[in-house]
Amino acid sequence: MKFVSWNVNGLRARLKKDFMPAFKTLDADIFAVQEIKMQPADAIIDLDGYKQFWNYGERKGYSGTAIFSRIEPNNFTCGIGIDEFDSEGRVITLELGEIFFVNVYVPNSHNLEWLERRMNWEDAFREYLRGLDAIKPVVVCGDFNVAHQPIDLKNPASNHHNAGFSDEERGKFTELLNAGFVDIFRRRNPDLTGAYTWWSYLRKARLTNAGWRIDYFLISERLIDKVIDATIESNIFGSDHCPVTLSIN
Repeated sequence: MKFVSWNVNGLRARLKKDFMPAFKTLDADIFAVQEIKMQPADAIIDLDGYKQFWNYGERKGYSGTAIFSRIEPNNFTCGIGIDEFDSEGRVITLELGEIFFVNVYVPNSHNLEWLERRMNWEDAFREYLRGLDAIKPVVVCGDFNVAHQPIDLKNPASNHHNAGFSDEERGKFTELLNAGFVDIFRRRNPDLTGAYTWWSYLRKARLTNAGWRIDYFLISERLIDKVIDATIESNIFGSDHCPVTLSIN
């Protein structure tokens, strides 16, 4: 089973040019997207062979997630049960046979002005995943809006204490891993540098690979032996993020 996750930074814009070629090239069984910035009336996409699951933000042009799946889920839900966050369309969960699959777009702390809100989200989302994991193993993917370790961004020293690399955000990501989840790309590539998933549109950051790794696949510890591959598809352009993949048997 192959999973793909991609923050598309506006799905309507990607559909005009970049999305379908990437979608066909990646050929995933489960394709999760974040920051769709769409409303229900906008979501008319012909994806032959795929079921479509949408979670729209109430605010137009903001947030939102979707999953396109070749596999019919046992069940699907939207949100984590907290209205403040669920109104932004940040989470979709599919129950796929022996696993739960979760697509997430984690709130940005906006120059740390919203750090308290972000900390509240982190605790709530961690408990949500723990609840799922108590039932069956979990695969969770998406834009987590944090570079966990210095190896996960080009310029850690100058970004220390900035949003996405604050001690508080990194600490909450550590708590999530300690709750029984594995950053599978880093587990398989512990010393690999220059592996990023997001680049600012400013200062030719992608051209110089001045990036951050903030898009992840996390899996329940007990799924590690099932992993075939986990990749970063930095050759795919369009968004300021690139897709990440996970293959399991």
